[in-house]
Amino acid sequence: MSAASVGAVLVFVACLGFGTQNISYSTIIAVMMGAVAGSPMEQGSSDPISVILLQVRMPRVVLAFLVGGSLAMVGVALQALLRNPLADPFVIGISSGAALGAAIALLFGLGISVGSLSALPVCAFAGALLSLMIMYRISAAQYGFSVYTLLLAGVVLNAIFSAFIMFLTSIADPNRAFGMYAWLMGTLTGPDWATLGMLVLYLGAGLVILGMHAQSLNLLTLGEETARSLGVEVERVKKMVFLSAALLTGAVVSFSGIIGFVGLIIPHAVRLVVSADHRLLLPVAGLVGGVFLMLADTVARTALSPSEFPVGVITALVGGPIFLWLLTTRQTQLGMK
Repeated sequence: MSAASVGAVLVFVACLGFGTQNISYSTIIAVMMGAVAGSPMEQGSSDPISVILLQVRMPRVVLAFLVGGSLAMVGVALQALLRNPLADPFVIGISSGAALGAAIALLFGLGISVGSLSALPVCAFAGALLSLMIMYRISAAQYGFSVYTLLLAGVVLNAIFSAFIMFLTSIADPNRAFGMYAWLMGTLTGPDWATLGMLVLYLGAGLVILGMHAQSLNLLTLGEETARSLGVEVERVKKMVFLSAALLTGAVVSFSGIIGFVGLIIPHAVRLVVSADHRLLLPVAGLVGGVFLMLADTVARTALSPSEFPVGVITALVGGPIFLWLLTTRQTQLGMK
């Protein structure tokens, strides 16, 4: 845990140095110490380097950490709850459901600004919750939620929600439709400190719920009947974890669009290093997920500098092959034989 925390801080500082204009680490440390000692806004108004660091890069890197960490922790929780290693907000359609809710809000002009900030995440949360309710009904209707059922349901939900999103973008104003397309591919551009403050409120509520049920997730991995015999209120825990997963996914998607596979690959990577105890697995996965997305976003904004491409492209290029590897090399472990 301490090693992951130190690594996250080091990667955070390292990512701040890369961009159209590279900044030395000594300058980064000096500006950050000055911001802590004084007023960031005052320093930013007098020093162009401070403006770049404190008002452009740092909010974006913080957003990447929050988004990556939240998606990774949702993936850990869903995999434990469904006892399925392929459970992930992107794979099973939760992210596309949240995107549909946010797209409806954007169509009516409820963009990401301080005045309308509450509407967009709430609409995304409603879409994510709708998707999870459908998945829950499917899992309740079929005992033993198989990998095939999970994947087919996810594909179908993604297709349905994507069709609705394409319909909304086709009837939207062309300028607004272009912005929606860019947002749907996964982007971390344009956050400010007020926006991040509101995001932290949404994410904080969801993460507290997950943390409160970490021990219950440990017992649920043994099976629902075993967990019940050990005193776990299974249905209540499932509803609360689903609620927090919808809240976290909806908040993240409303700010960053659809960023896939983070909740799939990070939990698997972390389990290879730390124990399966969710009291440790959840926070470590959150730190590693944040580090992964900070690095991915740094590549996305610097590889073709001064142009940049959506960070969702990076996560798909990394996560897609790993997803195929899980399907082709671990079929017995995944319950597909």
